[in-house]
Amino acid sequence: MTPALEPLRRIAAYALCTQQAGEEVLLVRASPSSGTPGAWSLPGGAVDHGENPFDTVVRETAAETGLSVAVVGLAEVLADWRALPGRGVTIHTDRLIYQASIRGGVLRDRIGQPTDLARWFTVKQAEALPLRPFTATALGLPAASVDLRPDEPPELPSFYAVPGPDGLHRAQRFAAYAVATDPQRRVLLTLIADGYPGAGCWHLPGGGTDFGEQPAVALIRELQEETGQRGEIIELLGVASHRDAASLGPEGYPIDWHGVRAFYRVSVGLPTPPLVYDIGGSTCEARWFDAEDVPALPVTEVTEQALREAELR
Repeated sequence: MTPALEPLRRIAAYALCTQQAGEEVLLVRASPSSGTPGAWSLPGGAVDHGENPFDTVVRETAAETGLSVAVVGLAEVLADWRALPGRGVTIHTDRLIYQASIRGGVLRDRIGQPTDLARWFTVKQAEALPLRPFTATALGLPAASVDLRPDEPPELPSFYAVPGPDGLHRAQRFAAYAVATDPQRRVLLTLIADGYPGAGCWHLPGGGTDFGEQPAVALIRELQEETGQRGEIIELLGVASHRDAASLGPEGYPIDWHGVRAFYRVSVGLPTPPLVYDIGGSTCEARWFDAEDVPALPVTEVTEQALREAELR
């Protein structure tokens, strides 16, 4: 049994860099000052408040390896949680993994930092290393067990605001949303209620993920809870990052808000009339729209981006 630990959440971004026609992958080793000393992982790290994960992966890879990378595309979105009894915390991390190519620089080691070595390995060589679980998954290898997992994920809201260094409350939230269509190619959208940021705009169904929950699992749960629809994930479309430095919602005070949202293409094979179950919440209506009617609708920023990715806008 692991002891009761303070729950924390964070968002992180990583680079999946290969060379030699994809035969070798770039990995970094956790130093003795890290939570899992000696474990190897993809280069990357935590997304700063308000930072686009696209920029995080470039910045962190340069810091950890000495190499400059160019992001090619989004490869995967994963989540995991691990217990760090020495620090008194259990951390849930939503991890965005990007395909990246090397632009230049010189591979180097570091002293006194969370990672100390950076090396190229073949996938076969990597299989023999103590890999962080998300890295093993990204490389298509059996899941490693170097992380200490809590027996049960603690309860923690998907959104909570804390005082920032400037005294203004700030919140960083990870969420998953669906570009949901039915066999008639209708699109399912939800209307944001009065009193919430974006009120009066149409939004994608979905929402914040729970502690210990995978994004794809959370999305299917949210879709059913929010609209009554049962869906099947077809593909990951992308990730949107948006900061509102003084968002005003039902809390009644401004919040420096940073949302990172993964959006997926979802198929609803047996559509039903949408029902809003959370009366009084942020969603006041859900509706199926014919595809040709969608371009004229007022939509949120993330919805605009996702619909374009899905070629529906």
